[in-house]
Amino acid sequence: MEYDQNEALLKTEIAGLPEPIRGKVRDIYDLGDSLLFVATDRISAFDCVMPNGIPNKGKILTALSLFWFNMLDWLPNHLITANVEEYPEILKSSVNDLRGRSMIVKKAKPLPVECIARGYIIGSGWKDYQKTGKICGIDLKQGYRQAEKLDEPIFTPSTKAEQGLHDENISFEQAVDIIGNEKAETIKQLTLKAYAEAADYAKSKGIILADTKFEFGMLDNEIIIIDEVLTPDSSRFWPADQYEIGCSPPSLDKQFVRDHLETLSWDKTPPAPALPLRVILRTMQKYQEAYESITNLKFE
Repeated sequence: MEYDQNEALLKTEIAGLPEPIRGKVRDIYDLGDSLLFVATDRISAFDCVMPNGIPNKGKILTALSLFWFNMLDWLPNHLITANVEEYPEILKSSVNDLRGRSMIVKKAKPLPVECIARGYIIGSGWKDYQKTGKICGIDLKQGYRQAEKLDEPIFTPSTKAEQGLHDENISFEQAVDIIGNEKAETIKQLTLKAYAEAADYAKSKGIILADTKFEFGMLDNEIIIIDEVLTPDSSRFWPADQYEIGCSPPSLDKQFVRDHLETLSWDKTPPAPALPLRVILRTMQKYQEAYESITNLKFE
């Protein structure tokens, strides 16, 4: 396992296993009939991986995903186990490194569409709305202000870009062209239902779930949810007591990193610039606060 100067886990290697597929955050190992997901502390923004990471980020992402998998128990998911004591023998020598930041999951075939639910108008949706009055082809009423709550949540799919490339917002009709009407309609309904339930729960904890991204896959002809769920990497969490319309509200997610990067002359293509220590530490605090606010548990 490889750490940077801030004790963030940036890269994993497991003796006896082939080199993993390295995503923006996760190292994915093929175990034959299942996959081992390891959440590193890498952080990406604008679809680029930063050269330094956020300590403990991978553990928080894993813990929050497990929390939501359990809460959204009506939604089939890919989890087999996150208990390292149940891991196969080949992983036993690595359990201390894997504990808290890994899970063994079913092998599903990912659908090539990312599923975004938006309850508030912010980010790329706000930019699209300012230009066209629409988000992903959806006509919206005039007069919305930045960060305002939408009359009802909307489903806005996007493409799944390779690392270093940018995801692109698409219309529902384009999603239908990619995966077919039945699958597109199913993931739309699942996305909006999961968002509504999670947003209601988060509200009870003083958190606004502004938007979130889900990924789905096919397993035995069934659509299941895969990857991470409702984490600060895939969602915007706003403290309700700091929320205001007309600006980008303070958030408990990686928006703090994006905001820092927007002040630089970087053109949002690799290589990404290193993050200063103050940004790393503040982001680490925000991720921990998100976990503790949502779960009512102290992050150890």
